Amino acid sequence: MNYSIIVSCPRGLEAKLQEEIFAITCQNATAKKGHVSLKGNWKDIYLINLHSRLASRVLIKITQGHITSENDLYELATQINWPDYFSHDKTFRVRTEGNANWCRRFDILALKVKDAICDVFIKQYNIRPNVDKSNPDIRVSAYVNQNTAVIYLDTSGEALFKRGWRQKTDCAPIRENLAAGLLKLANYNGKQAFIDPMCGSGTIAIEAAMIASSTPPGLNRVFAFQNLNNFDSQLWKNLRAQAKSNIHPPTFQIYASDNQPNTIKKAVNNAIHANLIDYIQFDCIPFKQIRIRDKQGLLLTNPPYGQRLSELEKIQVQYAEWSKILKLNLDTWTTGFITPDFEFPKKLRLSPKQKIPVYNGQIECRLYLFDIVAGSNRKK
Repeated sequence: MNYSIIVSCPRGLEAKLQEEIFAITCQNATAKKGHVSLKGNWKDIYLINLHSRLASRVLIKITQGHITSENDLYELATQINWPDYFSHDKTFRVRTEGNANWCRRFDILALKVKDAICDVFIKQYNIRPNVDKSNPDIRVSAYVNQNTAVIYLDTSGEALFKRGWRQKTDCAPIRENLAAGLLKLANYNGKQAFIDPMCGSGTIAIEAAMIASSTPPGLNRVFAFQNLNNFDSQLWKNLRAQAKSNIHPPTFQIYASDNQPNTIKKAVNNAIHANLIDYIQFDCIPFKQIRIRDKQGLLLTNPPYGQRLSELEKIQVQYAEWSKILKLNLDTWTTGFITPDFEFPKKLRLSPKQKIPVYNGQIECRLYLFDIVAGSNRKK
């Protein structure tokens, strides 16, 4: 049986996700704002959750209908035979999103769907599943666009950028699927050297190591589809085993550095938990001290940026240093920077070959890609 599948992703990565979905499933997907859609079966759903580096969630459409009120949504949800999908001993949560002039509070819509699910179970079995808002077994999503409602099952559970390796941190690191998307936008395929000279918690370097070693991003986590009635444990076991058999050491070196000892310690710890520590060379050095033997490769990083005047002045000096270092040590390399500073190329005094709009959460950014050639590419 084929389902209508929605695969969400960070904005700006839709086209790359479309390519990735075809590579994973051989299914053609249609790219839209913030997601792609396709038809597929449960094997496709398992494979996307396991292998997609760019996806945020994988949803399957259960029903769609015309509504004009909260009660209409309740009636639509009661038409679904929920016990076909999961048993009463599973916990669940409902999330609602969208836009409707007649609805003032979307949390009321979530309650209506929740009540409908419970009432269906009570009517059939005189027992209802419990709600768990923090760590549910089953996640249901309802999207309302004026008078159209679509109800989905979330097959992923926790968002797919949560690979299972990240340790707790005080900062807000770039999400794993965005990091992987930036690598894809920069045409990184693991067949060249890589460095992140301001690696922070190591996210971009770890994602590069996953790509270079063919390590599936979902290999070491659990998924909501494992809690559904029709979960095929043997198929899932076979798909995981096949994915594990394809893992191999990277052909080219992956470097990651930062000038803060505590930051490097956290990055190393993350790489250990990701089982990728043997594939990444970590160093605690400032940008200006990087020395790379490889003739070609990709530098990709998420540089610091400031809000206060004192920060901006300090970073302006750093930009000038970076430009010199790139031309001295990384000529013939491609370099990429993700930043919300749209004046970044001007400050770096380099002309980008590409500037790609992407979103880091709700922050609009640009991925600037430069081909570094000694003594050229300079902004006048």
